[in-house]
Amino acid sequence: MGEQLRTAVRHGAYPFLLVGLVAISAATLRLRWDLGRANQLFLLGTIGYMALLERLIPYEPEWVPNAREWGWYGVYFMLTMIGGALSQVPVSALVGWAAPAHGVLPLWAEIPGALLLGSLANYLVHRWCHTNPRLWRLHGVHHVPDKVNVGNNGVNHLLDVLLTQGCVQFSLALAGFSEPAVFVVGLFVVAQGYFVHANIDVRLGPLNHVLAGPEQHRLHHSTDLSEAGHYGSDLSVWDHAFGSFTWRPGRRPAAVGLADPGGFPATGRVVASHLQAWRRPARAEGSPTGST
Repeated sequence: MGEQLRTAVRHGAYPFLLVGLVAISAATLRLRWDLGRANQLFLLGTIGYMALLERLIPYEPEWVPNAREWGWYGVYFMLTMIGGALSQVPVSALVGWAAPAHGVLPLWAEIPGALLLGSLANYLVHRWCHTNPRLWRLHGVHHVPDKVNVGNNGVNHLLDVLLTQGCVQFSLALAGFSEPAVFVVGLFVVAQGYFVHANIDVRLGPLNHVLAGPEQHRLHHSTDLSEAGHYGSDLSVWDHAFGSFTWRPGRRPAAVGLADPGGFPATGRVVASHLQAWRRPARAEGSPTGST
């Protein structure tokens, strides 16, 4: 790929993702497509798009997953999809009961409010998972890989996924946001989650103060606890509000993974990674905030 084309891809990668999000949201709501199926298709499309970008404009060539790692990531992804779907049944029922079919406000006015509230719920749960020893036994599974890429965004403990998704979705429903608004915000969260983990050489510049980007999230995964932080994976406003904003232009993390790698099983030990959560919590090994 020529340098001019590479530069064009770097500048257009994120806008193209957002345009795709808006197009899918509008088509789904206007044509009354099934919301769950549209969400799944968008998820797969986002993963494919980010994987392609990782080939075209990689940030760190050593972070490209090998075939064995893709196998592990695939297992985690399938377990998360299956287990998450089964575990989300009661949450979905509560959301369907609490969320009105039509919001009080028009959809264009609902979405910013739903985005802010959902982002706040996600921020608080994420930060709690880094400071509570018991919850860190769940969330720490996500921080085990010594690479940050689109594949290991799906490396999670099933209960960690259930906790985060449940808190965000139910907070939106209880606030009275309509199902269409919750759907659109959900697509944005999916897009951002894979975007911030993508091993791509994309910089948002001053937009990092509003929207989370890969530059910030790589530092969140840093083994150097002094540079780690930034708990928002969609918006940056709550990190500003609560003093955890960590964007440092051009700064590369010293290394990514756990500060104490011995605290968790290796990513390839999928069963052990899920069972270790029931060990007696001692401290938040490798957590960017240490322990409280």
